[in-house]
Amino acid sequence: MAQAWRCTGLSWTAGGPVLIWDGGRRSALTWGKTVAFGVAEGGARTCVGARGTMCPLAARVSARSTGPRCEECARLDRAHSVAADTLADDPRPYRVYLAWFGPGMTKVGITAERRGSARLLEQGAVCFSWLGTGPLMAARRAEELLRAALRVPDRVPYAAKRAARAVLPATGEERAAGIAGLHARALALTGWPESLDPAPFRPVDHVEAFGLAEAPAPVGVVGELAAGGAVSGELVAAAGPDLHLATDRGVLVLDTRLLPGWNLVPAGGRRVEVPVRALKERPTGQDGLF
Repeated sequence: MAQAWRCTGLSWTAGGPVLIWDGGRRSALTWGKTVAFGVAEGGARTCVGARGTMCPLAARVSARSTGPRCEECARLDRAHSVAADTLADDPRPYRVYLAWFGPGMTKVGITAERRGSARLLEQGAVCFSWLGTGPLMAARRAEELLRAALRVPDRVPYAAKRAARAVLPATGEERAAGIAGLHARALALTGWPESLDPAPFRPVDHVEAFGLAEAPAPVGVVGELAAGGAVSGELVAAAGPDLHLATDRGVLVLDTRLLPGWNLVPAGGRRVEVPVRALKERPTGQDGLF
């Protein structure tokens, strides 16, 4: 029987996306590289545990879930987290940002200054600009201010991000224009935290980093993995947790958050033997800006 591997997820580095495996092994992903794996026969997806501790129940997790933890382990994992708003005493500086994913699709968020732009790459932000830097709670107040005063959300569904990538403006200038006016309005708001140093509008574009400029538009999305199934294709682009793979079914999007919890084995060819669904289309119109 072939050796099985356990994937812990996708990370973005200065050199591009990298798959990380149990034990610390890393697989750098470059355009044109074949990404191929099978799912071990007779197995099931099991909880990956929390904070370095195995799940005591080895609980089963839904194959369709992008979260690889059972309910209890997920609660423990988020018990001391900035993202879950359960960590308020971190003394390190934080940055507030505006991220743009496509026309009419913008969000506000915060990230630790030490992480640089890694958070934006992980989220699949096509373009972004910093708004300011300061203490964690000041960054949180600015985030709340934008949500309340400008109706800027702090979350964008991944399905909407994927659909937006197929209709992006052709130039970086056009993409930056999607957040330029909002950035100016945000800094002009009354109630901006005094301890948060504002940042000028300096858009950063990720289309080249994601490989989206030359990649064919995807036609579908891997819906879930299954025991005995396989996924294989040539990497043509990547954004956030998504890999765009040229397969025997056309270009498909593989959300790498579906991988943790499975035992994976080598596979070959360009075959896809797991459930695939059609790519969600962008709405033709919206009631408001967001």
